[in-house]
Amino acid sequence: MHYNKITSELVTELINIVGRSNVIEDPEKLETYAGDEVPEAEWKHLPEVVVKPRDVQQTAEIIKMANREMIPVTPRGAGTGLAAGAVPMLGGIVLSVENMNRILEIDRENLFMVVEPGVTTGEVQQRAWAEGYFYAGDPCSADSSFIGGNVATNAGGNKAVKYGTTSRYIYGLEIVTPTGEITTLGGKCVKSSTGYDLVHLMVGSEGTLGIVTKVYLKLLPRPLHNAVLLVPFEDMQTAIDVVPKIMTNGGIIPTSIEFMDQLCIKSAEGFLDRPLPFSDAGAHIIIEVEAYTKSQLEADYETIGTICLENDGLDVFVGDNRASQEKIWKARRHLAEALRVTSPVYCMEDIVVPVNKIPAVLAEINRIAEKYSIKIPCFGHAGDGNIHATLLKENMDDATWHAVKEKVLDEIYTITHASGGNLSGEHGIGAKRVKAMAKFTDPVQLKMIAAIKKALDPNLILNPDKVIDLA
Repeated sequence: MHYNKITSELVTELINIVGRSNVIEDPEKLETYAGDEVPEAEWKHLPEVVVKPRDVQQTAEIIKMANREMIPVTPRGAGTGLAAGAVPMLGGIVLSVENMNRILEIDRENLFMVVEPGVTTGEVQQRAWAEGYFYAGDPCSADSSFIGGNVATNAGGNKAVKYGTTSRYIYGLEIVTPTGEITTLGGKCVKSSTGYDLVHLMVGSEGTLGIVTKVYLKLLPRPLHNAVLLVPFEDMQTAIDVVPKIMTNGGIIPTSIEFMDQLCIKSAEGFLDRPLPFSDAGAHIIIEVEAYTKSQLEADYETIGTICLENDGLDVFVGDNRASQEKIWKARRHLAEALRVTSPVYCMEDIVVPVNKIPAVLAEINRIAEKYSIKIPCFGHAGDGNIHATLLKENMDDATWHAVKEKVLDEIYTITHASGGNLSGEHGIGAKRVKAMAKFTDPVQLKMIAAIKKALDPNLILNPDKVIDLA
Protein backbone atom coordinates (compact mmCIF):
# COMPACT_ATOMS: atom_id res chain seq x y z
CA MET A 1 0.00 0.00 0.00
CA HIS A 2 1.35 3.43 -0.96
CA TYR A 3 0.77 6.30 1.43
CA ASN A 4 1.42 9.98 0.83
CA LYS A 5 3.35 12.40 3.01
CA ILE A 6 1.91 15.30 4.97
CA THR A 7 2.35 18.59 3.12
CA SER A 8 2.25 22.14 4.47
CA GLU A 9 -1.14 22.53 2.82
CA LEU A 10 -2.50 19.53 4.70
CA VAL A 11 -1.11 20.87 7.97
CA THR A 12 -2.99 24.10 7.29
CA GLU A 13 -6.16 22.08 6.68
CA LEU A 14 -5.68 20.25 9.97
CA ILE A 15 -5.19 23.56 11.77
CA ASN A 16 -8.44 24.79 10.27
CA ILE A 17 -10.20 21.70 11.64
CA VAL A 18 -8.84 21.58 15.21
CA GLY A 19 -7.06 24.90 15.79
CA ARG A 20 -3.37 25.84 15.85
CA SER A 21 -2.85 24.78 19.47
CA ASN A 22 -4.06 21.26 18.72
CA VAL A 23 -1.62 20.51 15.90
CA ILE A 24 1.95 19.49 16.76
CA GLU A 25 4.80 19.65 14.22
CA ASP A 26 7.82 20.37 16.42
CA PRO A 27 10.12 17.29 16.18
CA GLU A 28 10.97 17.46 19.91
CA LYS A 29 7.29 17.44 20.85
CA LEU A 30 6.56 14.71 18.32
CA GLU A 31 8.95 12.45 20.26
CA THR A 32 6.30 12.10 22.97
CA TYR A 33 4.02 10.38 20.44
CA ALA A 34 6.68 8.16 18.83
CA GLY A 35 6.22 5.17 21.13
CA ASP A 36 4.32 3.58 23.98
CA GLU A 37 5.64 1.62 27.00
CA VAL A 38 7.58 -0.82 24.82
CA PRO A 39 11.15 0.38 25.48
CA GLU A 40 12.98 -0.95 22.42
CA ALA A 41 13.98 1.47 19.68
CA GLU A 42 12.60 -0.74 16.91
CA TRP A 43 9.08 -0.02 18.20
CA LYS A 44 9.37 3.76 18.05
CA HIS A 45 8.64 5.94 15.05
CA LEU A 46 8.02 9.67 14.70
CA PRO A 47 4.69 10.79 13.32
CA GLU A 48 4.72 13.57 10.74
CA VAL A 49 2.08 15.48 12.67
CA VAL A 50 -0.08 15.05 15.77
CA VAL A 51 -3.66 16.31 15.92
CA LYS A 52 -5.84 16.53 19.01
CA PRO A 53 -9.54 16.80 18.10
CA ARG A 54 -12.04 17.95 20.71
CA ASP A 55 -15.11 16.10 19.45
CA VAL A 56 -16.54 13.55 17.06
CA GLN A 57 -17.09 16.06 14.23
CA GLN A 58 -13.46 17.14 14.18
CA THR A 59 -12.39 13.50 14.30
CA ALA A 60 -14.57 12.67 11.30
CA GLU A 61 -13.17 15.60 9.30
CA ILE A 62 -9.60 14.42 9.94
CA ILE A 63 -10.42 10.88 8.81
CA LYS A 64 -12.16 12.11 5.66
CA MET A 65 -9.10 14.17 4.78
CA ALA A 66 -6.80 11.21 5.43
CA ASN A 67 -8.85 9.01 3.09
CA ARG A 68 -8.87 11.66 0.38
CA GLU A 69 -5.10 12.12 0.59
CA MET A 70 -4.10 8.52 1.44
CA ILE A 71 -2.47 9.43 4.76
CA PRO A 72 -2.13 6.78 7.51
CA VAL A 73 -3.78 7.65 10.83
CA THR A 74 -2.74 6.15 14.16
CA PRO A 75 -5.29 6.62 16.99
CA ARG A 76 -3.65 7.15 20.38
CA GLY A 77 -4.83 7.20 23.98
CA ALA A 78 -2.46 7.70 26.90
CA GLY A 79 0.42 5.76 25.36
CA THR A 80 0.49 3.17 28.15
CA GLY A 81 0.20 0.21 25.79
CA LEU A 82 2.70 -2.65 25.72
CA ALA A 83 2.40 -3.85 22.11
CA ALA A 84 3.33 -0.78 20.01
CA GLY A 85 -0.34 -0.54 19.09
CA ALA A 86 -0.40 3.28 19.08
CA VAL A 87 2.96 3.76 17.36
CA PRO A 88 2.86 5.41 13.88
CA MET A 89 5.09 2.82 12.22
CA LEU A 90 4.36 4.33 8.79
CA GLY A 91 4.46 7.99 9.85
CA GLY A 92 1.45 10.08 8.89
CA ILE A 93 -0.98 11.44 11.50
CA VAL A 94 -1.21 10.51 15.14
CA LEU A 95 -4.76 11.29 16.27
CA SER A 96 -4.64 11.77 20.03
CA VAL A 97 -7.90 11.64 22.00
CA GLU A 98 -6.38 13.45 25.01
CA ASN A 99 -8.68 16.47 24.56
CA MET A 100 -11.81 14.29 24.60
CA ASN A 101 -11.63 13.80 28.36
CA ARG A 102 -15.06 14.49 29.83
CA ILE A 103 -17.42 12.38 31.88
CA LEU A 104 -20.64 13.22 30.05
CA GLU A 105 -23.31 11.52 32.16
CA ILE A 106 -24.00 9.44 35.25
CA ASP A 107 -27.28 7.64 34.61
CA ARG A 108 -28.43 6.49 38.06
CA GLU A 109 -31.66 4.90 36.85
CA ASN A 110 -30.00 2.67 34.26
CA LEU A 111 -26.60 2.35 35.99
CA PHE A 112 -24.50 3.76 33.15
CA MET A 113 -21.64 6.20 32.89
CA VAL A 114 -21.10 7.86 29.51
CA VAL A 115 -17.57 9.11 28.91
CA GLU A 116 -15.24 10.36 26.22
CA PRO A 117 -12.24 8.16 25.34
CA GLY A 118 -9.61 10.39 26.97
CA VAL A 119 -10.92 9.91 30.53
CA THR A 120 -8.53 7.84 32.64
CA THR A 121 -9.69 4.52 34.01
CA GLY A 122 -8.84 5.74 37.50
CA GLU A 123 -11.10 8.76 37.13
CA VAL A 124 -13.97 6.50 36.04
CA GLN A 125 -13.37 4.24 39.05
CA GLN A 126 -13.20 7.16 41.50
CA ARG A 127 -16.27 8.93 40.11
CA ALA A 128 -18.31 5.73 40.14
CA TRP A 129 -17.28 5.04 43.74
CA ALA A 130 -18.11 8.58 44.83
CA GLU A 131 -21.57 8.19 43.33
CA GLY A 132 -22.11 4.94 45.26
CA TYR A 133 -21.38 2.63 42.33
CA PHE A 134 -18.55 0.46 41.09
CA TYR A 135 -16.73 0.24 37.75
CA ALA A 136 -15.11 -3.19 37.55
CA GLY A 137 -12.43 -2.52 34.92
CA ASP A 138 -9.09 -2.45 36.74
CA PRO A 139 -5.89 -2.64 34.64
CA CYS A 140 -2.70 -2.04 36.63
CA SER A 141 -2.24 1.17 34.63
CA ALA A 142 -5.64 2.49 35.77
CA ASP A 143 -4.25 5.79 37.05
CA SER A 144 -2.83 6.68 33.64
CA SER A 145 -4.51 4.58 30.95
CA PHE A 146 -7.47 6.01 29.03
CA ILE A 147 -10.84 4.29 28.69
CA GLY A 148 -10.42 4.53 24.92
CA GLY A 149 -7.25 2.45 25.14
CA ASN A 150 -8.98 -0.05 27.44
CA VAL A 151 -11.69 -0.46 24.81
CA ALA A 152 -9.14 -0.79 22.00
CA THR A 153 -7.30 -3.68 23.69
CA ASN A 154 -10.19 -5.15 25.70
CA ALA A 155 -8.07 -4.52 28.79
CA GLY A 156 -8.14 -7.07 31.56
CA GLY A 157 -6.50 -6.43 34.89
CA ASN A 158 -6.58 -7.56 38.48
CA LYS A 159 -10.34 -8.05 38.86
CA ALA A 160 -10.92 -10.10 35.71
CA VAL A 161 -11.34 -13.38 37.62
CA LYS A 162 -14.69 -12.26 39.02
CA TYR A 163 -15.70 -9.42 36.75
CA GLY A 164 -14.21 -10.27 33.38
CA THR A 165 -12.51 -7.92 30.94
CA THR A 166 -13.50 -4.47 29.66
CA SER A 167 -15.85 -5.86 27.01
CA ARG A 168 -18.31 -7.02 29.67
CA TYR A 169 -19.00 -3.39 30.64
CA ILE A 170 -19.23 -1.84 27.18
CA TYR A 171 -22.83 -1.60 25.95
CA GLY A 172 -22.48 1.25 23.50
CA LEU A 173 -19.86 3.12 21.46
CA GLU A 174 -19.98 6.24 19.36
CA ILE A 175 -17.36 5.79 16.65
CA VAL A 176 -15.91 7.41 13.58
CA THR A 177 -15.53 4.75 10.91
CA PRO A 178 -12.32 4.38 8.88
CA THR A 179 -14.02 6.31 6.07
CA GLY A 180 -15.10 9.21 8.29
CA GLU A 181 -18.74 8.37 9.00
CA ILE A 182 -20.23 8.80 12.48
CA THR A 183 -22.45 6.20 14.14
CA THR A 184 -23.49 4.98 17.58
CA LEU A 185 -23.39 1.24 18.13
CA GLY A 186 -25.53 -0.05 20.97
CA GLY A 187 -26.36 2.25 23.88
CA LYS A 188 -28.01 1.72 27.25
CA CYS A 189 -30.01 -1.40 26.44
CA VAL A 190 -28.60 -4.39 28.29
CA LYS A 191 -29.86 -6.87 25.67
CA SER A 192 -29.75 -6.84 21.89
CA SER A 193 -30.22 -9.46 19.20
CA THR A 194 -30.58 -6.87 16.46
CA GLY A 195 -28.05 -7.65 13.77
CA TYR A 196 -24.37 -8.35 14.26
CA ASP A 197 -22.72 -7.45 17.57
CA LEU A 198 -20.78 -4.50 16.17
CA VAL A 199 -20.08 -3.10 19.64
CA HIS A 200 -17.90 -6.05 20.54
CA LEU A 201 -16.37 -6.20 17.09
CA MET A 202 -14.90 -2.79 17.93
CA VAL A 203 -13.80 -3.76 21.46
CA GLY A 204 -10.33 -5.26 21.14
CA SER A 205 -9.86 -4.15 17.51
CA GLU A 206 -6.91 -1.95 18.54
CA GLY A 207 -7.99 1.14 16.64
CA THR A 208 -7.95 -0.62 13.27
CA LEU A 209 -11.72 -0.59 12.61
CA GLY A 210 -12.84 2.76 14.01
CA ILE A 211 -12.04 5.60 16.39
CA VAL A 212 -14.04 5.56 19.61
CA THR A 213 -15.37 8.99 20.60
CA LYS A 214 -17.91 8.05 23.29
CA VAL A 215 -18.27 5.01 25.57
CA TYR A 216 -21.33 3.69 27.45
CA LEU A 217 -19.98 1.95 30.58
CA LYS A 218 -22.11 -0.31 32.77
CA LEU A 219 -21.87 0.37 36.50
CA LEU A 220 -22.47 -2.08 39.34
CA PRO A 221 -23.63 -1.71 42.94
CA ARG A 222 -20.66 -0.94 45.16
CA PRO A 223 -19.34 -3.84 47.29
CA LEU A 224 -19.23 -2.77 50.93
CA HIS A 225 -16.36 -4.88 52.27
CA ASN A 226 -13.18 -6.42 50.90
CA ALA A 227 -10.01 -8.14 52.10
CA VAL A 228 -6.68 -9.01 50.48
CA LEU A 229 -4.65 -12.14 51.30
CA LEU A 230 -0.97 -12.69 50.61
CA VAL A 231 0.07 -16.35 50.64
CA PRO A 232 3.71 -17.44 50.10
CA PHE A 233 4.49 -20.92 48.72
CA GLU A 234 7.65 -22.98 48.45
CA ASP A 235 7.43 -23.16 44.65
CA MET A 236 5.29 -22.03 41.73
CA GLN A 237 3.80 -25.47 41.04
CA THR A 238 2.36 -25.65 44.56
CA ALA A 239 1.13 -22.06 44.36
CA ILE A 240 -0.73 -22.52 41.08
CA ASP A 241 -2.12 -25.91 42.10
CA VAL A 242 -4.14 -24.18 44.84
CA VAL A 243 -5.94 -21.85 42.38
CA PRO A 244 -8.60 -24.31 41.09
CA LYS A 245 -9.17 -25.49 44.66
CA ILE A 246 -9.97 -21.93 45.70
CA MET A 247 -12.26 -21.48 42.71
CA THR A 248 -14.23 -24.70 43.29
CA ASN A 249 -14.53 -24.83 47.08
CA GLY A 250 -17.17 -23.08 49.15
CA GLY A 251 -18.87 -21.29 46.27
CA ILE A 252 -16.52 -18.30 46.58
CA ILE A 253 -15.50 -16.33 43.49
CA PRO A 254 -12.45 -14.22 44.37
CA THR A 255 -12.12 -10.79 42.84
CA SER A 256 -8.44 -11.36 42.08
CA ILE A 257 -5.88 -14.15 42.15
CA GLU A 258 -2.44 -12.81 41.21
CA PHE A 259 0.97 -14.48 41.27
CA MET A 260 4.64 -13.42 41.38
CA ASP A 261 7.66 -15.69 41.02
CA GLN A 262 10.90 -15.45 43.00
CA LEU A 263 12.61 -13.06 40.55
CA CYS A 264 9.61 -10.71 40.71
CA ILE A 265 9.47 -10.83 44.50
CA LYS A 266 13.14 -9.84 44.74
CA SER A 267 12.76 -7.09 42.10
CA ALA A 268 9.76 -5.61 43.92
CA GLU A 269 11.56 -5.79 47.25
CA GLY A 270 14.53 -3.88 45.84
CA PHE A 271 12.33 -1.31 44.10
CA LEU A 272 10.22 -0.62 47.20
CA ASP A 273 13.32 -0.71 49.42
CA ARG A 274 11.58 -2.72 52.10
CA PRO A 275 11.38 -6.43 52.94
CA LEU A 276 8.37 -8.43 51.76
CA PRO A 277 6.91 -11.29 53.84
CA PHE A 278 8.61 -14.59 53.02
CA SER A 279 10.71 -12.93 50.32
CA ASP A 280 12.70 -16.15 49.87
CA ALA A 281 9.54 -18.07 48.94
CA GLY A 282 9.32 -19.54 45.46
CA ALA A 283 6.06 -17.72 44.73
CA HIS A 284 3.49 -15.35 46.19
CA ILE A 285 -0.24 -15.55 45.54
CA ILE A 286 -2.42 -12.46 46.16
CA ILE A 287 -6.15 -13.11 46.58
CA GLU A 288 -8.82 -10.43 46.96
CA VAL A 289 -12.39 -11.15 48.06
CA GLU A 290 -15.45 -8.92 48.33
CA ALA A 291 -18.77 -9.19 50.14
CA TYR A 292 -21.77 -7.06 51.06
CA THR A 293 -21.59 -8.01 54.75
CA LYS A 294 -18.56 -8.13 57.03
CA SER A 295 -19.48 -11.52 58.42
CA GLN A 296 -19.65 -13.02 54.92
CA LEU A 297 -16.29 -11.44 54.06
CA GLU A 298 -14.65 -12.93 57.13
CA ALA A 299 -16.13 -16.37 56.43
CA ASP A 300 -14.88 -16.21 52.81
CA TYR A 301 -11.32 -15.22 53.55
CA GLU A 302 -11.07 -17.71 56.39
CA THR A 303 -12.21 -20.46 54.01
CA ILE A 304 -9.66 -19.42 51.41
CA GLY A 305 -6.91 -19.12 53.99
CA THR A 306 -7.65 -22.62 55.25
CA ILE A 307 -7.55 -24.03 51.71
CA CYS A 308 -4.16 -22.41 51.14
CA LEU A 309 -2.68 -23.70 54.40
CA GLU A 310 -4.03 -27.20 53.78
CA ASN A 311 -2.30 -27.11 50.39
CA ASP A 312 1.19 -26.17 51.60
CA GLY A 313 0.84 -22.42 51.88
CA LEU A 314 3.61 -21.19 54.19
CA ASP A 315 1.46 -18.55 55.89
CA VAL A 316 -1.55 -16.29 55.24
CA PHE A 317 -1.33 -12.52 55.64
CA VAL A 318 -4.73 -10.79 55.69
CA GLY A 319 -5.24 -7.13 54.82
CA ASP A 320 -8.69 -6.06 56.00
CA ASN A 321 -8.18 -2.28 55.91
CA ARG A 322 -7.02 0.12 53.23
CA ALA A 323 -3.47 0.57 54.61
CA SER A 324 -2.72 -3.14 54.95
CA GLN A 325 -4.28 -3.91 51.57
CA GLU A 326 -2.20 -1.24 49.85
CA LYS A 327 0.93 -2.70 51.44
CA ILE A 328 0.12 -6.11 49.95
CA TRP A 329 -0.90 -4.78 46.52
CA LYS A 330 1.95 -2.29 46.15
CA ALA A 331 4.56 -4.89 45.22
CA ARG A 332 2.32 -6.38 42.50
CA ARG A 333 1.21 -3.05 41.06
CA HIS A 334 4.76 -1.72 40.81
CA LEU A 335 6.26 -4.83 39.27
CA ALA A 336 6.58 -3.37 35.76
CA GLU A 337 8.46 -0.38 37.17
CA ALA A 338 10.60 -2.62 39.36
CA LEU A 339 11.61 -4.78 36.40
CA ARG A 340 12.29 -1.65 34.33
CA VAL A 341 14.78 -0.52 37.00
CA THR A 342 16.38 -3.97 36.96
CA SER A 343 16.66 -3.83 33.17
CA PRO A 344 15.73 -0.59 31.32
CA VAL A 345 15.38 -2.62 28.12
CA TYR A 346 12.99 -5.52 28.48
CA CYS A 347 10.29 -7.38 26.56
CA MET A 348 7.06 -7.96 28.50
CA GLU A 349 4.91 -10.71 27.07
CA ASP A 350 1.22 -11.32 27.64
CA ILE A 351 0.53 -14.98 26.92
CA VAL A 352 -2.64 -16.61 28.21
CA VAL A 353 -3.20 -20.35 28.73
CA PRO A 354 -5.80 -22.54 30.49
CA VAL A 355 -5.27 -22.09 34.23
CA ASN A 356 -4.21 -25.71 34.76
CA LYS A 357 -1.45 -25.27 32.17
CA ILE A 358 0.27 -22.41 34.03
CA PRO A 359 2.78 -24.56 36.01
CA ALA A 360 3.88 -26.54 32.95
CA VAL A 361 4.23 -23.40 30.83
CA LEU A 362 6.19 -21.63 33.58
CA ALA A 363 8.48 -24.65 33.85
CA GLU A 364 9.08 -24.48 30.10
CA ILE A 365 9.80 -20.75 30.32
CA ASN A 366 12.38 -21.44 33.03
CA ARG A 367 13.95 -24.08 30.79
CA ILE A 368 14.12 -21.61 27.91
CA ALA A 369 15.67 -18.98 30.19
CA GLU A 370 18.42 -21.41 31.21
CA LYS A 371 18.96 -22.50 27.60
CA TYR A 372 19.61 -18.94 26.43
CA SER A 373 21.17 -17.63 29.69
CA ILE A 374 18.53 -14.94 30.08
CA LYS A 375 16.36 -13.94 33.03
CA ILE A 376 12.59 -14.20 32.45
CA PRO A 377 10.69 -13.22 35.62
CA CYS A 378 7.01 -14.17 35.45
CA PHE A 379 3.95 -12.67 37.12
CA GLY A 380 0.33 -12.15 36.25
CA HIS A 381 -3.24 -13.23 36.72
CA ALA A 382 -3.33 -16.79 38.06
CA GLY A 383 -7.13 -16.86 38.11
CA ASP A 384 -7.44 -16.43 34.34
CA GLY A 385 -4.19 -17.94 33.04
CA ASN A 386 -2.60 -14.65 31.93
CA ILE A 387 1.22 -14.78 32.28
CA HIS A 388 3.47 -11.73 31.91
CA ALA A 389 6.79 -13.37 31.05
CA THR A 390 9.31 -10.54 30.93
CA LEU A 391 12.61 -10.96 29.10
CA LEU A 392 15.38 -8.83 30.64
CA LYS A 393 18.31 -7.46 28.61
CA GLU A 394 21.24 -7.89 30.97
CA ASN A 395 24.91 -8.16 29.97
CA MET A 396 24.10 -8.28 26.25
CA ASP A 397 24.91 -5.99 23.35
CA ASP A 398 22.03 -4.94 21.12
CA ALA A 399 22.71 -7.50 18.39
CA THR A 400 22.87 -10.39 20.86
CA TRP A 401 19.72 -9.18 22.64
CA HIS A 402 17.76 -9.02 19.40
CA ALA A 403 18.87 -12.48 18.26
CA VAL A 404 18.23 -14.11 21.64
CA LYS A 405 14.90 -12.35 22.09
CA GLU A 406 13.57 -13.59 18.74
CA LYS A 407 14.52 -17.19 19.52
CA VAL A 408 13.11 -17.04 23.04
CA LEU A 409 9.83 -15.51 21.93
CA ASP A 410 9.36 -18.08 19.19
CA GLU A 411 9.83 -20.90 21.71
CA ILE A 412 7.50 -19.28 24.26
CA TYR A 413 4.82 -18.73 21.62
CA THR A 414 5.21 -22.31 20.40
CA ILE A 415 4.70 -23.67 23.92
CA THR A 416 1.74 -21.35 24.47
CA HIS A 417 0.08 -22.44 21.23
CA ALA A 418 0.66 -26.13 22.00
CA SER A 419 -0.95 -25.60 25.44
CA GLY A 420 -4.17 -24.26 23.92
CA GLY A 421 -3.22 -20.66 24.68
CA ASN A 422 -3.08 -17.33 22.87
CA LEU A 423 -0.43 -14.69 22.21
CA SER A 424 -2.13 -11.96 24.22
CA GLY A 425 -4.57 -11.88 27.10
CA GLU A 426 -4.94 -8.11 27.48
CA HIS A 427 -2.11 -6.09 25.89
CA GLY A 428 -3.06 -6.77 22.28
CA ILE A 429 -1.09 -7.66 19.15
CA GLY A 430 -0.22 -4.13 18.02
CA ALA A 431 2.79 -3.93 15.73
CA LYS A 432 4.98 -5.95 18.08
CA ARG A 433 3.32 -9.34 17.54
CA VAL A 434 2.15 -9.10 13.92
CA LYS A 435 4.64 -11.75 12.72
CA ALA A 436 3.73 -14.07 15.57
CA MET A 437 0.04 -13.49 14.82
CA ALA A 438 0.61 -14.69 11.25
CA LYS A 439 2.50 -17.79 12.42
CA PHE A 440 0.35 -18.90 15.35
CA THR A 441 -3.19 -18.06 14.21
CA ASP A 442 -5.49 -20.29 12.18
CA PRO A 443 -5.28 -19.12 8.52
CA VAL A 444 -9.07 -19.17 8.31
CA GLN A 445 -9.26 -16.68 11.17
CA LEU A 446 -6.58 -14.50 9.57
CA LYS A 447 -8.63 -14.48 6.37
CA MET A 448 -11.73 -13.41 8.29
CA ILE A 449 -9.85 -10.60 10.06
CA ALA A 450 -8.40 -9.39 6.75
CA ALA A 451 -11.83 -9.42 5.10
CA ILE A 452 -13.37 -7.36 7.91
CA LYS A 453 -10.50 -4.87 7.83
CA LYS A 454 -10.68 -4.40 4.06
CA ALA A 455 -14.46 -4.06 4.10
CA LEU A 456 -14.52 -1.34 6.76
CA ASP A 457 -11.26 0.39 5.82
CA PRO A 458 -10.92 0.07 2.03
CA ASN A 459 -7.96 2.48 1.86
CA LEU A 460 -6.25 0.80 4.83
CA ILE A 461 -5.48 4.17 6.42
CA LEU A 462 -6.54 3.44 10.02
CA ASN A 463 -3.73 2.12 12.24
CA PRO A 464 -2.05 0.19 9.42
CA ASP A 465 0.56 -2.50 10.16
CA LYS A 466 -1.21 -3.48 13.38
CA VAL A 467 -2.74 -6.86 14.29
CA ILE A 468 -2.39 -8.32 10.79
CA ASP A 469 -0.03 -7.76 7.86
CA LEU A 470 -2.03 -6.99 4.73
CA ALA A 471 0.99 -6.18 2.55
